[in-house]
Amino acid sequence: MALSPRIELRQSQLLVMTPQLMQAIKLLQLSNLDLVAYVEAELERNPLLERAEGEDDGGEGPDAPSGEERGATPDNGSDAPEWLETSLEGGEAIEAKLDTDLGNIYQDDHGRAAAETAPAMPAESWSAAPSRATVSSDDYNLEAFVAGEKSLSDHLSDQLGMATVDSALRLLGQAIISELDEAGYLRADIAEIAERLGAPRETAERSLALVQSFEPAGVGARDLAECLAIQLRELDRYDPAMAALVANLDLVAKRDHAALMKLCRVDGEDLAEMLAEIRALNPKPGNAFGEAMVQPVIPDVLVRPASDGGWHVELNTGTLPRVLVNQVYYAKVSKGRKNGGDAAYLTDCLQTAKWLVKSLDQRARTILKVATEIVRQQDGFLAEGVQYLRPLNLKTVAEAIGMHESTVSRVTSNKYMATNRGTFEMKYFFTASIPSAGGGDAHSAEAVRHRIKRLIDEETADSVLSDDTIVKVLRDSGIDIARRTVAKYREALHIPSSVQRRRDKLAFGDAKDRRGAGAA
Repeated sequence: MALSPRIELRQSQLLVMTPQLMQAIKLLQLSNLDLVAYVEAELERNPLLERAEGEDDGGEGPDAPSGEERGATPDNGSDAPEWLETSLEGGEAIEAKLDTDLGNIYQDDHGRAAAETAPAMPAESWSAAPSRATVSSDDYNLEAFVAGEKSLSDHLSDQLGMATVDSALRLLGQAIISELDEAGYLRADIAEIAERLGAPRETAERSLALVQSFEPAGVGARDLAECLAIQLRELDRYDPAMAALVANLDLVAKRDHAALMKLCRVDGEDLAEMLAEIRALNPKPGNAFGEAMVQPVIPDVLVRPASDGGWHVELNTGTLPRVLVNQVYYAKVSKGRKNGGDAAYLTDCLQTAKWLVKSLDQRARTILKVATEIVRQQDGFLAEGVQYLRPLNLKTVAEAIGMHESTVSRVTSNKYMATNRGTFEMKYFFTASIPSAGGGDAHSAEAVRHRIKRLIDEETADSVLSDDTIVKVLRDSGIDIARRTVAKYREALHIPSSVQRRRDKLAFGDAKDRRGAGAA
Protein backbone atom coordinates (compact mmCIF):
# COMPACT_ATOMS: atom_id res chain seq x y z
CA MET A 1 0.00 0.00 0.00
CA ALA A 2 1.46 3.33 -1.06
CA LEU A 3 1.96 6.02 1.53
CA SER A 4 0.32 9.30 0.66
CA PRO A 5 -1.02 12.28 2.59
CA ARG A 6 -4.77 12.47 3.06
CA ILE A 7 -7.38 14.31 5.14
CA GLU A 8 -9.57 12.43 7.64
CA LEU A 9 -12.43 13.68 9.81
CA ARG A 10 -12.82 12.05 13.25
CA GLN A 11 -15.25 12.65 16.09
CA SER A 12 -14.26 11.88 19.70
CA GLN A 13 -15.10 12.87 23.26
CA LEU A 14 -12.43 14.22 25.59
CA LEU A 15 -12.55 15.40 29.18
CA VAL A 16 -10.60 18.66 29.37
CA MET A 17 -9.64 20.08 32.76
CA THR A 18 -10.68 23.67 32.20
CA PRO A 19 -9.85 26.32 34.82
CA GLN A 20 -13.52 26.40 35.82
CA LEU A 21 -13.59 22.64 36.35
CA MET A 22 -10.40 22.74 38.40
CA GLN A 23 -11.86 25.49 40.57
CA ALA A 24 -15.08 23.51 41.00
CA ILE A 25 -13.10 20.49 42.20
CA LYS A 26 -11.19 22.70 44.63
CA LEU A 27 -14.45 24.25 45.83
CA LEU A 28 -15.89 20.82 46.55
CA GLN A 29 -13.26 19.86 49.12
CA LEU A 30 -13.19 23.18 51.00
CA SER A 31 -14.48 23.26 54.57
CA ASN A 32 -17.28 25.67 55.46
CA LEU A 33 -14.81 28.21 56.88
CA ASP A 34 -12.58 28.09 53.81
CA LEU A 35 -15.64 28.31 51.56
CA VAL A 36 -16.86 31.48 53.31
CA ALA A 37 -13.41 33.05 52.94
CA TYR A 38 -13.32 32.14 49.25
CA VAL A 39 -16.78 33.61 48.58
CA GLU A 40 -15.88 36.79 50.47
CA ALA A 41 -12.85 37.22 48.24
CA GLU A 42 -15.00 36.73 45.14
CA LEU A 43 -17.53 39.29 46.40
CA GLU A 44 -14.77 41.87 46.72
CA ARG A 45 -13.27 41.05 43.32
CA ASN A 46 -16.39 40.65 41.20
CA PRO A 47 -18.75 43.68 41.01
CA LEU A 48 -21.58 41.57 39.57
CA LEU A 49 -21.84 39.36 42.66
CA GLU A 50 -23.90 40.32 45.67
CA ARG A 51 -25.16 38.61 48.81
CA ALA A 52 -28.63 37.18 48.78
CA GLU A 53 -31.27 39.00 50.80
CA GLY A 54 -31.10 38.17 54.48
CA GLU A 55 -27.29 38.05 54.64
CA ASP A 56 -25.84 41.18 56.22
CA ASP A 57 -28.27 43.46 54.46
CA GLY A 58 -28.69 46.77 56.17
CA GLY A 59 -32.41 46.95 55.58
CA GLU A 60 -31.89 48.90 52.35
CA GLY A 61 -34.49 47.36 50.07
CA PRO A 62 -35.89 48.80 46.87
CA ASP A 63 -38.92 50.05 48.78
CA ALA A 64 -36.91 51.64 51.56
CA PRO A 65 -37.35 55.40 51.93
CA SER A 66 -34.65 57.69 50.65
CA GLY A 67 -32.28 59.58 52.90
CA GLU A 68 -34.43 62.71 52.79
CA GLU A 69 -37.58 60.74 53.56
CA ARG A 70 -35.93 59.01 56.52
CA GLY A 71 -34.19 62.03 57.97
CA ALA A 72 -36.68 64.85 57.36
CA THR A 73 -39.41 65.86 59.76
CA PRO A 74 -42.91 66.73 58.47
CA ASP A 75 -43.40 70.42 57.83
CA ASN A 76 -46.44 70.65 60.05
CA GLY A 77 -44.31 69.64 63.03
CA SER A 78 -47.21 67.66 64.51
CA ASP A 79 -44.95 64.72 65.33
CA ALA A 80 -42.14 66.85 66.76
CA PRO A 81 -41.63 66.96 70.54
CA GLU A 82 -43.02 69.93 72.38
CA TRP A 83 -39.61 71.33 73.19
CA LEU A 84 -38.78 71.47 69.45
CA GLU A 85 -41.88 73.35 68.31
CA THR A 86 -40.18 76.73 68.51
CA SER A 87 -36.97 78.06 67.09
CA LEU A 88 -33.96 77.91 69.40
CA GLU A 89 -31.77 80.93 69.68
CA GLY A 90 -28.68 79.67 71.52
CA GLY A 91 -27.38 77.82 74.55
CA GLU A 92 -29.35 79.88 77.11
CA ALA A 93 -32.61 79.19 75.28
CA ILE A 94 -31.80 75.49 75.19
CA GLU A 95 -31.11 75.47 78.95
CA ALA A 96 -34.34 77.36 79.60
CA LYS A 97 -36.45 74.99 77.52
CA LEU A 98 -34.84 71.78 78.84
CA ASP A 99 -34.55 73.04 82.41
CA THR A 100 -31.03 71.68 82.63
CA ASP A 101 -27.39 72.60 82.23
CA LEU A 102 -25.64 71.96 78.94
CA GLY A 103 -22.63 70.80 80.94
CA ASN A 104 -24.49 67.54 81.39
CA ILE A 105 -24.35 67.00 77.62
CA TYR A 106 -21.13 68.71 76.59
CA GLN A 107 -18.58 67.59 79.15
CA ASP A 108 -15.77 69.80 77.86
CA ASP A 109 -15.69 73.58 77.87
CA HIS A 110 -15.06 73.71 74.15
CA GLY A 111 -18.25 71.81 73.39
CA ARG A 112 -20.25 73.98 75.81
CA ALA A 113 -18.92 77.16 74.24
CA ALA A 114 -19.80 75.84 70.82
CA ALA A 115 -23.34 75.15 71.96
CA GLU A 116 -23.77 78.55 73.53
CA THR A 117 -22.55 80.33 70.42
CA ALA A 118 -24.47 78.17 67.98
CA PRO A 119 -26.64 80.14 65.56
CA ALA A 120 -30.38 79.87 65.64
CA MET A 121 -31.68 76.78 63.87
CA PRO A 122 -35.24 75.83 63.03
CA ALA A 123 -36.62 72.91 64.98
CA GLU A 124 -37.19 70.77 61.92
CA SER A 125 -33.64 71.33 60.62
CA TRP A 126 -32.12 70.52 64.00
CA SER A 127 -34.08 67.31 64.28
CA ALA A 128 -32.82 66.23 60.86
CA ALA A 129 -29.17 66.88 61.80
CA PRO A 130 -27.14 63.98 63.15
CA SER A 131 -27.05 63.75 66.91
CA ARG A 132 -23.80 63.28 68.84
CA ALA A 133 -25.52 61.23 71.52
CA THR A 134 -27.30 58.89 69.11
CA VAL A 135 -25.61 55.61 68.27
CA SER A 136 -26.77 53.79 65.19
CA SER A 137 -27.59 50.12 65.57
CA ASP A 138 -25.26 49.40 62.64
CA ASP A 139 -22.33 50.87 64.60
CA TYR A 140 -23.08 48.91 67.75
CA ASN A 141 -20.32 46.41 68.33
CA LEU A 142 -20.66 44.05 71.27
CA GLU A 143 -16.99 43.09 71.01
CA ALA A 144 -16.05 46.64 72.01
CA PHE A 145 -17.39 45.91 75.49
CA VAL A 146 -15.52 42.60 75.87
CA ALA A 147 -12.16 42.72 77.59
CA GLY A 148 -9.26 41.68 75.41
CA GLU A 149 -7.66 38.32 76.13
CA LYS A 150 -4.35 38.66 77.96
CA SER A 151 -1.51 36.54 76.67
CA LEU A 152 0.87 34.55 78.83
CA SER A 153 3.70 36.98 78.03
CA ASP A 154 1.62 39.98 79.15
CA HIS A 155 0.52 38.20 82.31
CA LEU A 156 4.09 37.35 83.31
CA SER A 157 5.41 40.80 82.35
CA ASP A 158 2.90 42.45 84.69
CA GLN A 159 4.08 40.25 87.54
CA LEU A 160 7.73 40.92 86.68
CA GLY A 161 7.22 44.66 86.97
CA MET A 162 5.88 44.27 90.50
CA ALA A 163 8.28 41.55 91.65
CA THR A 164 11.57 43.44 91.43
CA VAL A 165 13.06 46.88 90.84
CA ASP A 166 16.44 45.54 89.75
CA SER A 167 16.88 46.56 86.11
CA ALA A 168 19.19 43.62 85.37
CA LEU A 169 16.71 41.08 86.71
CA ARG A 170 13.92 42.77 84.78
CA LEU A 171 15.87 42.70 81.52
CA LEU A 172 16.82 39.04 81.94
CA GLY A 173 13.32 38.14 83.09
CA GLN A 174 11.76 39.75 80.02
CA ALA A 175 14.18 37.84 77.79
CA ILE A 176 13.23 34.58 79.53
CA ILE A 177 9.52 35.32 79.17
CA SER A 178 9.96 35.96 75.45
CA GLU A 179 11.53 32.49 75.07
CA LEU A 180 8.60 30.59 76.64
CA ASP A 181 6.47 28.44 74.37
CA GLU A 182 2.67 28.21 74.41
CA ALA A 183 2.73 25.57 77.18
CA GLY A 184 4.87 27.81 79.42
CA TYR A 185 8.15 25.88 79.07
CA LEU A 186 11.57 27.51 78.59
CA ARG A 187 13.09 25.83 75.54
CA ALA A 188 16.16 28.10 75.26
CA ASP A 189 19.38 27.53 77.18
CA ILE A 190 19.69 29.90 80.15
CA ALA A 191 23.46 30.16 79.52
CA GLU A 192 22.83 31.40 75.97
CA ILE A 193 20.39 34.01 77.24
CA ALA A 194 22.95 35.24 79.80
CA GLU A 195 25.71 35.34 77.18
CA ARG A 196 23.51 37.19 74.68
CA LEU A 197 22.72 39.91 77.21
CA GLY A 198 26.23 39.98 78.70
CA ALA A 199 25.06 39.01 82.18
CA PRO A 200 26.58 36.54 84.67
CA ARG A 201 25.12 33.03 84.69
CA GLU A 202 24.21 33.39 88.38
CA THR A 203 22.10 36.50 87.67
CA ALA A 204 20.29 34.70 84.86
CA GLU A 205 19.55 31.78 87.19
CA ARG A 206 18.14 34.20 89.80
CA SER A 207 15.95 35.78 87.15
CA LEU A 208 14.72 32.36 86.03
CA ALA A 209 13.88 31.43 89.63
CA LEU A 210 11.94 34.70 89.87
CA VAL A 211 9.92 33.91 86.75
CA GLN A 212 9.25 30.38 88.03
CA SER A 213 7.67 31.88 91.15
CA PHE A 214 4.98 33.62 89.08
CA GLU A 215 1.45 32.45 88.36
CA PRO A 216 0.46 30.07 86.88
CA ALA A 217 2.51 27.65 88.97
CA GLY A 218 4.98 25.66 86.90
CA VAL A 219 5.65 28.30 84.27
CA GLY A 220 9.26 28.75 83.20
CA ALA A 221 10.17 25.09 83.73
CA ARG A 222 12.68 23.45 81.40
CA ASP A 223 11.11 19.99 81.44
CA LEU A 224 8.10 18.15 82.83
CA ALA A 225 9.84 17.06 86.03
CA GLU A 226 10.80 20.63 86.90
CA CYS A 227 7.27 21.85 86.10
CA LEU A 228 5.72 19.30 88.47
CA ALA A 229 8.34 20.05 91.13
CA ILE A 230 7.52 23.78 91.04
CA GLN A 231 3.82 23.08 91.49
CA LEU A 232 4.47 20.63 94.33
CA ARG A 233 6.64 23.20 96.13
CA GLU A 234 3.81 25.69 95.74
CA LEU A 235 1.49 23.17 97.44
CA ASP A 236 4.14 22.37 100.10
CA ARG A 237 4.15 18.70 99.03
CA TYR A 238 7.67 18.35 97.67
CA ASP A 239 9.11 15.96 100.27
CA PRO A 240 11.94 13.43 99.59
CA ALA A 241 9.48 10.70 98.61
CA MET A 242 7.72 12.98 96.13
CA ALA A 243 11.08 14.20 94.80
CA ALA A 244 12.09 10.60 94.08
CA LEU A 245 8.77 10.01 92.32
CA VAL A 246 9.16 13.11 90.13
CA ALA A 247 12.74 12.11 89.29
CA ASN A 248 11.51 8.77 87.92
CA LEU A 249 8.63 9.76 85.68
CA ASP A 250 9.70 7.10 83.18
CA LEU A 251 8.76 4.44 85.73
CA VAL A 252 5.45 6.24 86.32
CA ALA A 253 4.73 6.01 82.59
CA LYS A 254 5.57 2.29 82.64
CA ARG A 255 3.41 1.82 85.76
CA ASP A 256 6.25 -0.01 87.49
CA HIS A 257 4.80 0.45 90.96
CA ALA A 258 7.10 -2.07 92.60
CA ALA A 259 10.21 -0.13 91.57
CA LEU A 260 8.58 3.18 92.54
CA MET A 261 7.69 1.92 96.04
CA LYS A 262 11.29 0.79 96.49
CA LEU A 263 12.77 4.10 95.30
CA CYS A 264 10.34 6.30 97.21
CA ARG A 265 10.37 4.01 100.28
CA VAL A 266 6.60 4.03 100.61
CA ASP A 267 3.91 1.37 100.57
CA GLY A 268 1.22 0.85 97.94
CA GLU A 269 -1.34 3.09 99.64
CA ASP A 270 1.05 6.06 99.89
CA LEU A 271 2.18 5.54 96.32
CA ALA A 272 -1.43 5.59 95.08
CA GLU A 273 -2.03 8.88 96.89
CA MET A 274 1.18 10.37 95.49
CA LEU A 275 0.23 9.35 91.96
CA ALA A 276 -3.21 10.90 92.43
CA GLU A 277 -1.55 14.17 93.44
CA ILE A 278 0.70 14.05 90.38
CA ARG A 279 -2.31 13.53 88.09
CA ALA A 280 -4.02 16.56 89.62
CA LEU A 281 -1.17 18.87 88.53
CA ASN A 282 -1.13 20.81 85.27
CA PRO A 283 1.63 19.62 82.90
CA LYS A 284 1.07 22.60 80.56
CA PRO A 285 0.45 25.69 82.72
CA GLY A 286 0.67 28.11 79.81
CA ASN A 287 -2.28 26.64 77.91
CA ALA A 288 -4.72 28.74 79.95
CA PHE A 289 -3.33 31.81 78.16
CA GLY A 290 -3.26 30.38 74.65
CA GLU A 291 -3.57 33.10 72.02
CA ALA A 292 -4.86 30.77 69.32
CA MET A 293 -8.61 31.02 68.81
CA VAL A 294 -10.41 27.74 69.34
CA GLN A 295 -12.82 27.32 66.48
CA PRO A 296 -15.79 25.11 67.30
CA VAL A 297 -16.82 22.42 64.83
CA ILE A 298 -19.81 23.51 62.76
CA PRO A 299 -21.58 20.54 61.14
CA ASP A 300 -22.29 20.71 57.42
CA VAL A 301 -25.07 18.10 57.57
CA LEU A 302 -27.80 17.62 60.18
CA VAL A 303 -29.33 14.18 60.77
CA ARG A 304 -32.35 13.65 62.99
CA PRO A 305 -34.93 10.88 63.42
CA ALA A 306 -37.94 11.08 61.15
CA SER A 307 -41.53 10.34 62.13
CA ASP A 308 -41.65 7.25 59.90
CA GLY A 309 -38.73 5.57 61.70
CA GLY A 310 -36.12 6.65 59.18
CA TRP A 311 -33.72 9.56 59.22
CA HIS A 312 -34.14 13.11 57.98
CA VAL A 313 -30.95 14.43 56.34
CA GLU A 314 -30.60 18.13 55.59
CA LEU A 315 -27.85 20.64 54.96
CA ASN A 316 -26.91 23.16 57.60
CA THR A 317 -27.90 26.30 55.71
CA GLY A 318 -26.02 28.47 58.18
CA THR A 319 -22.72 27.28 56.69
CA LEU A 320 -23.72 27.88 53.06
CA PRO A 321 -22.94 31.35 51.67
CA ARG A 322 -25.66 32.64 49.37
CA VAL A 323 -24.76 34.89 46.43
CA LEU A 324 -26.66 36.23 43.44
CA VAL A 325 -25.71 37.62 40.04
CA ASN A 326 -26.80 41.24 39.66
CA GLN A 327 -28.16 41.14 36.13
CA VAL A 328 -29.68 44.62 36.41
CA TYR A 329 -26.31 46.16 37.21
CA TYR A 330 -24.70 44.22 34.36
CA ALA A 331 -27.26 45.48 31.85
CA LYS A 332 -26.84 49.05 33.08
CA VAL A 333 -23.05 48.99 32.90
CA SER A 334 -22.98 47.20 29.55
CA LYS A 335 -24.80 50.09 27.89
CA GLY A 336 -22.12 52.55 28.93
CA ARG A 337 -18.98 50.55 28.15
CA LYS A 338 -16.31 52.44 26.29
CA ASN A 339 -14.09 49.92 24.56
CA GLY A 340 -13.53 46.24 23.92
CA GLY A 341 -11.46 45.81 27.08
CA ASP A 342 -14.40 46.87 29.24
CA ALA A 343 -16.71 44.49 27.41
CA ALA A 344 -14.28 41.61 27.89
CA TYR A 345 -13.93 42.41 31.59
CA LEU A 346 -17.71 42.52 32.09
CA THR A 347 -18.19 39.26 30.18
CA ASP A 348 -15.53 37.55 32.29
CA CYS A 349 -17.12 38.82 35.53
CA LEU A 350 -20.55 37.61 34.39
CA GLN A 351 -19.26 34.15 33.50
CA THR A 352 -17.35 33.87 36.78
CA ALA A 353 -20.37 34.95 38.79
CA LYS A 354 -22.68 32.48 37.05
CA TRP A 355 -20.12 29.71 37.50
CA LEU A 356 -19.77 30.43 41.22
CA VAL A 357 -23.53 30.38 41.83
CA LYS A 358 -23.85 27.12 39.88
CA SER A 359 -20.86 25.54 41.64
CA LEU A 360 -22.17 26.41 45.10
CA ASP A 361 -25.52 24.84 44.24
CA GLN A 362 -23.86 21.73 42.80
CA ARG A 363 -21.58 21.45 45.85
CA ALA A 364 -24.57 21.55 48.21
CA ARG A 365 -26.44 18.90 46.21
CA THR A 366 -23.40 16.60 46.10
CA ILE A 367 -22.79 16.86 49.85
CA LEU A 368 -26.43 16.08 50.55
CA LYS A 369 -26.40 13.09 48.19
CA VAL A 370 -23.25 11.61 49.75
CA ALA A 371 -24.48 12.24 53.30
CA THR A 372 -27.83 10.59 52.55
CA GLU A 373 -26.10 7.45 51.28
CA ILE A 374 -23.80 7.34 54.33
CA VAL A 375 -26.82 7.56 56.64
CA ARG A 376 -28.51 4.76 54.69
CA GLN A 377 -25.43 2.56 54.97
CA GLN A 378 -24.84 3.29 58.68
CA ASP A 379 -28.44 3.11 59.87
CA GLY A 380 -27.48 0.55 62.53
CA PHE A 381 -24.88 2.88 64.04
CA LEU A 382 -27.37 5.74 64.33
CA ALA A 383 -30.01 3.51 65.87
CA GLU A 384 -28.00 1.18 68.13
CA GLY A 385 -24.48 2.55 68.62
CA VAL A 386 -20.88 2.13 67.53
CA GLN A 387 -20.92 -1.66 67.88
CA TYR A 388 -23.25 -1.73 64.85
CA LEU A 389 -20.98 0.38 62.65
CA ARG A 390 -20.66 -1.35 59.28
CA PRO A 391 -17.46 -1.54 57.20
CA LEU A 392 -17.71 1.03 54.43
CA ASN A 393 -15.40 2.32 51.72
CA LEU A 394 -15.49 5.09 49.14
CA LYS A 395 -16.18 2.71 46.26
CA THR A 396 -19.42 1.45 47.82
CA VAL A 397 -20.81 4.97 48.25
CA ALA A 398 -19.57 6.08 44.81
CA GLU A 399 -21.27 3.17 43.04
CA ALA A 400 -24.51 3.72 44.95
CA ILE A 401 -24.83 7.39 43.96
CA GLY A 402 -23.22 7.14 40.52
CA MET A 403 -20.13 9.24 41.18
CA HIS A 404 -16.39 8.73 41.10
CA GLU A 405 -14.49 7.70 44.23
CA SER A 406 -12.36 10.85 44.10
CA THR A 407 -15.51 12.98 44.21
CA VAL A 408 -16.76 11.17 47.31
CA SER A 409 -13.34 11.56 48.89
CA ARG A 410 -13.37 15.32 48.28
CA VAL A 411 -16.92 15.67 49.58
CA THR A 412 -16.16 13.87 52.84
CA SER A 413 -12.94 15.82 53.51
CA ASN A 414 -13.25 18.49 56.21
CA LYS A 415 -17.01 17.96 56.45
CA TYR A 416 -18.89 17.09 59.65
CA MET A 417 -22.23 15.44 60.34
CA ALA A 418 -24.33 16.11 63.44
CA THR A 419 -26.27 13.01 64.54
CA ASN A 420 -28.10 11.78 67.62
CA ARG A 421 -24.82 10.02 68.56
CA GLY A 422 -22.77 13.21 68.35
CA THR A 423 -20.91 15.18 65.71
CA PHE A 424 -18.54 13.14 63.56
CA GLU A 425 -16.31 13.85 60.61
CA MET A 426 -17.78 12.20 57.54
CA LYS A 427 -14.55 10.23 57.11
CA TYR A 428 -15.33 8.54 60.45
CA PHE A 429 -18.01 6.39 58.81
CA PHE A 430 -15.52 4.83 56.39
CA THR A 431 -13.77 1.99 58.22
CA ALA A 432 -11.88 -1.12 57.21
CA SER A 433 -13.60 -4.49 57.32
CA ILE A 434 -12.64 -7.49 59.42
CA PRO A 435 -13.92 -10.85 58.11
CA SER A 436 -16.39 -12.93 60.03
CA ALA A 437 -15.29 -16.27 61.49
CA GLY A 438 -18.46 -18.00 60.33
CA GLY A 439 -18.48 -16.59 56.80
CA GLY A 440 -21.18 -14.03 57.55
CA ASP A 441 -21.12 -10.26 57.17
CA ALA A 442 -17.81 -8.51 57.81
CA HIS A 443 -17.29 -6.36 60.91
CA SER A 444 -16.18 -2.74 61.08
CA ALA A 445 -12.71 -2.08 62.49
CA GLU A 446 -14.12 0.74 64.65
CA ALA A 447 -16.78 -1.59 66.08
CA VAL A 448 -14.09 -4.19 66.88
CA ARG A 449 -11.98 -1.56 68.66
CA HIS A 450 -15.02 -0.60 70.69
CA ARG A 451 -15.62 -4.27 71.54
CA ILE A 452 -11.98 -4.70 72.69
CA LYS A 453 -12.20 -1.61 74.90
CA ARG A 454 -15.44 -2.83 76.47
CA LEU A 455 -13.94 -6.25 77.24
CA ILE A 456 -10.94 -4.66 78.94
CA ASP A 457 -13.10 -2.21 80.91
CA GLU A 458 -15.14 -5.10 82.31
CA GLU A 459 -12.17 -7.20 83.44
CA THR A 460 -11.17 -7.55 87.10
CA ALA A 461 -7.82 -7.99 88.83
CA ASP A 462 -8.40 -11.77 89.00
CA SER A 463 -9.38 -12.12 85.34
CA VAL A 464 -7.19 -9.81 83.27
CA LEU A 465 -7.51 -10.69 79.59
CA SER A 466 -4.38 -11.27 77.54
CA ASP A 467 -4.30 -10.53 73.82
CA ASP A 468 -4.63 -14.24 73.07
CA THR A 469 -7.69 -14.48 75.32
CA ILE A 470 -9.27 -11.46 73.60
CA VAL A 471 -8.67 -13.11 70.23
CA LYS A 472 -10.43 -16.27 71.45
CA VAL A 473 -13.40 -14.28 72.82
CA LEU A 474 -13.77 -12.35 69.59
CA ARG A 475 -13.55 -15.48 67.44
CA ASP A 476 -16.19 -17.15 69.57
CA SER A 477 -18.45 -14.18 68.81
CA GLY A 478 -17.82 -14.50 65.05
CA ILE A 479 -14.93 -12.04 64.50
CA ASP A 480 -11.91 -13.50 62.69
CA ILE A 481 -9.02 -11.39 63.94
CA ALA A 482 -5.29 -11.95 64.46
CA ARG A 483 -3.41 -11.39 67.70
CA ARG A 484 -1.20 -8.67 66.22
CA THR A 485 -4.33 -6.81 65.12
CA VAL A 486 -5.69 -6.92 68.67
CA ALA A 487 -2.36 -5.61 69.98
CA LYS A 488 -2.39 -2.81 67.38
CA TYR A 489 -5.94 -1.74 68.28
CA ARG A 490 -5.15 -1.91 72.00
CA GLU A 491 -2.11 0.31 71.60
CA ALA A 492 -4.11 2.74 69.47
CA LEU A 493 -6.58 3.02 72.38
CA HIS A 494 -3.63 3.73 74.77
CA ILE A 495 -4.37 0.60 76.79
CA PRO A 496 -1.36 -1.07 78.48
CA SER A 497 -0.54 -4.74 78.22
CA SER A 498 -2.24 -7.41 80.34
CA VAL A 499 0.79 -7.70 82.63
CA GLN A 500 0.79 -3.98 83.33
CA ARG A 501 -2.98 -3.88 83.81
CA ARG A 502 -2.83 -6.77 86.33
CA ARG A 503 -0.05 -4.99 88.23
CA ASP A 504 -2.05 -1.74 88.35
CA LYS A 505 -5.25 -3.40 89.49
CA LEU A 506 -3.46 -5.34 92.23
CA ALA A 507 -1.62 -2.26 93.50
CA PHE A 508 -4.69 -0.07 93.61
CA GLY A 509 -6.81 -2.89 94.98
CA ASP A 510 -4.40 -3.39 97.90
CA ALA A 511 -4.37 0.35 98.60
CA LYS A 512 -8.16 0.44 98.57
CA ASP A 513 -8.38 -2.51 100.98
CA ARG A 514 -5.93 -0.85 103.37
CA ARG A 515 -7.90 2.40 103.36
CA GLY A 516 -11.08 0.42 104.04
CA ALA A 517 -9.44 -1.44 106.93
CA GLY A 518 -8.14 1.80 108.41
CA ALA A 519 -11.57 3.41 108.24
CA ALA A 520 -13.12 0.36 109.96
